[in-house]
Amino acid sequence: MSLYEQPSDPVCIRQFQPGDEASFRSLNEEWISHYFRIEARDEKTFSDPQGTILAPGGKILFATVAGRCVGCCALLRTAENEFEVAKMAVTPAYQGSGTGRKLLQAAIEEARNAGAHRLYLETNRTLTPAIRLYESLGFKHLPPNQVTPSPYERADVFMEMVLS
Repeated sequence: MSLYEQPSDPVCIRQFQPGDEASFRSLNEEWISHYFRIEARDEKTFSDPQGTILAPGGKILFATVAGRCVGCCALLRTAENEFEVAKMAVTPAYQGSGTGRKLLQAAIEEARNAGAHRLYLETNRTLTPAIRLYESLGFKHLPPNQVTPSPYERADVFMEMVLS
């Protein structure tokens, strides 16, 4: 049984494994290219998720069904006790099924287990279902005076979750 799996639940959450690079790229390119465009920062991350996310202390989780990756979520270490939730994607066939919620809950738990005190994320107002999910799990919108400029052109919503 994999991390966070429940026997009756066909969606399993697991850590990044060697060979997952292609799934990480395709899941994210699918949603980004549908709504926006792939930016240079995306390409850098997709080309080397181990070097850009894992090596600096981050994590990548995958939602799988029968061994097939249907979703992913990265935790980028931004400070000693802080992660950015990034590159969260669920393939369209599994959107609305609770897969994203399960994936994000697992990411929050991973961050807590790693000693994080704060989670941060950037998104876009076009992605209303994602924003609702973040809000429902406790993320709060940041006021403009607390926002650090984003390297992404598409980022226009900034949120945080303070972990206790």
